Amino acid sequence: MPRFDVIKALSQTGDSIKQLSVLNPLTIYRKGTKTKAAFALAMVCFFWGTTWLASEQGVKRMPGIQLAGIRQLIAGVIYVIYFLSKGVKLPKGKEWGPVFILSILNFALSNGLSTWGVQYISAGLGAIIGAIFPIWLVVIGLFLSSKIPVKAIIGLILGFGGVCIVFYEHFHDFFNSGFRLGITLSILSTWSWAFGTLYTKKQVASFNPYFSLGLQMLISGTFLVTLTKTTGIAIPVTSIPWQSWACLAYLILVGSIFTFICYIYALQHLPTEQISIYAYINPIVAVILGWLILNEKMSVFIGIGGLVALLGVYLVNKAFKAVPASEQPATEGV
Repeated sequence: MPRFDVIKALSQTGDSIKQLSVLNPLTIYRKGTKTKAAFALAMVCFFWGTTWLASEQGVKRMPGIQLAGIRQLIAGVIYVIYFLSKGVKLPKGKEWGPVFILSILNFALSNGLSTWGVQYISAGLGAIIGAIFPIWLVVIGLFLSSKIPVKAIIGLILGFGGVCIVFYEHFHDFFNSGFRLGITLSILSTWSWAFGTLYTKKQVASFNPYFSLGLQMLISGTFLVTLTKTTGIAIPVTSIPWQSWACLAYLILVGSIFTFICYIYALQHLPTEQISIYAYINPIVAVILGWLILNEKMSVFIGIGGLVALLGVYLVNKAFKAVPASEQPATEGV
């Protein structure tokens, strides 16, 4: 090879490496706002997908509702202490109403039921079901006689078609009561999130919305911990094995705090359409890591069905992309 061609090839290689170094986590603090926001979005896409696996491992040794309650309670305390230390004021009067309602819809039911659900189904299946919650917005809109865009109707059909493909080879599993319970809990959690989303859109928050999320976690966590204790569902705190505590630490520090901060930062500096890609990548991360790390079953039906379902979710989101980002709650793993 002529010397000039060698130098040119080396130069091109150097340029490629330089482009990749933009997202080097050790130097990201030196970059511009857009690059930092893109890096934050990448963190959301990956780490919220991993929370499904952490939840699945955590509930192998303790009740799912108890795990969700402890996670929300500790994370909520951290959020509330932080915002109060910054001088943020607590809600007043009627402002508490939406906070209490959303703490039940978005956390006690949605996160609580989805965490409980992965006691009986794989993290990958749970993540795919969790990702189709926008489909229920279309269904609810049909019952309310709302005007639904054609693209949303197509997305609805594709979404349900994709789920049918995913479960094609799992039909025999429906004879297993545990599998049926896991699927039911996961679907109910998406219904709760959908109603929470619609309720959120009708509320005009006059206080910090992220502080509100911390309060919702705290209220829901307190409710779930109390519920599991009084009903005898909970196991003694001293009996919780270190493996579940490790999963809880990961879910709290990575899932509820670090990744959520990344989400907020990305939301503030990137277009809504770009932010929404995390909802499609999270289930893919959960399925692939579940296959690689936990030896969960990977098949053509899960792959194709998952992609078809996510395409349906994409079309639904595209149809309703006019909804302001501030009115859309985060779809946080589990």
